[in-house]
Amino acid sequence: MRVAAVIVAGGRGHRAGTGKPKQYRQIGGEPLLRRTLRAFHEHEAVGRIVTVIHSDDVADYDDASGGLDKKSLPPVIGGATRQLSVFAGLKAIETAAPDFVLVHDAVRPLLSQALLSRAIETAKTASAAVPVVPVTDTVKRVDASGNVAATLDRNELRLTQTPQIFSFAKLIDAHRRAAAQGLQDFSDDASLAEWAGIRVATFAGEPENVKFTTADDFLRAEALSGTLYEFRSGNGFDVHAFGPGDHVTLGGIKIPHTKGLTGHSDADVVLHALTDAVLGAIGEADIGTHFPPSDEKWRGASSDRFLRHAIELLQKMGGRLVNLDATLLCEAPKIGPHRGAMRASIAAIAGIDMGRVAVKATTTEKLGFIGRGEGIAAIANATVRIPVRNS
Repeated sequence: MRVAAVIVAGGRGHRAGTGKPKQYRQIGGEPLLRRTLRAFHEHEAVGRIVTVIHSDDVADYDDASGGLDKKSLPPVIGGATRQLSVFAGLKAIETAAPDFVLVHDAVRPLLSQALLSRAIETAKTASAAVPVVPVTDTVKRVDASGNVAATLDRNELRLTQTPQIFSFAKLIDAHRRAAAQGLQDFSDDASLAEWAGIRVATFAGEPENVKFTTADDFLRAEALSGTLYEFRSGNGFDVHAFGPGDHVTLGGIKIPHTKGLTGHSDADVVLHALTDAVLGAIGEADIGTHFPPSDEKWRGASSDRFLRHAIELLQKMGGRLVNLDATLLCEAPKIGPHRGAMRASIAAIAGIDMGRVAVKATTTEKLGFIGRGEGIAAIANATVRIPVRNS
């Protein structure tokens, strides 16, 4: 049997929170997608693997898959729906002429080698087969008002997982027939196979083979992984003088003011201080080393690029940002009316929930250059969590 695999990794994963798509987030110090790919690479019966990705994720895919290229074909760009993405993957491996194809969600990284073996064994007597697990809770059907309409017999119900396995010829034919009829919203390939008249068998799935959907799924997986973490904190400080202008940029938000702030970039003291805080937490050099004022490339640059860069360095270490805390020191403008917008902006830049961002402000009671209205300063702190690595 020649067995190939299509890994579907083009989703955006918004329910898992902001930041990178969930297939590129880390558990146990490595990207989720890498764990998924490694499971298929390690199974001796799997010959070719193609991953279907989003067009924005080429660099993330390269980082996640580095070194796992023995069986992998180049990634292909997916379509607007899961069905169209799988179809793109099938066409990419058609020249390899596999007898069977495994279709798997990239965000199910905890599958076992035994599960893959059961899928391949079932394919010897079935043109299509899916892993299932029993429903252990009582299931109710509810009406439009949310009232119970019926209690279903859970003995007849199963939860379906991936990898699903199919006769390659029959599955790609079903995809072509669906495409010809303009059908593109089947939720999984088993549903498409049913529509095409293919009998779908089942085999035992695994409760551990969960689909990562929410941020809580990552926390549970990390708790089970046995990975040890350490928490670090860093601080940052920045100051910019006032100059001509009609607004200041603070925390990524333009705030009307009678003056502007002078600086090589956009002079966002909040984002500059936060960037240094993250860099400090991971033992990196300061913002000026990474983005030298002498480099004309950064003249007028938006400072969100600086904070994102620091967080990317953190993520490459397998780390995660826990919270950000910034305090502005200024007599004007008033920060209170803009605090919510600033917190939302910083959270979006950093890829964390707004509840993990604090923005505060104080004056210096008319003392010093700040008290004289000559400029604005910001103090920031960042807390990060990083996997403990053996030295």
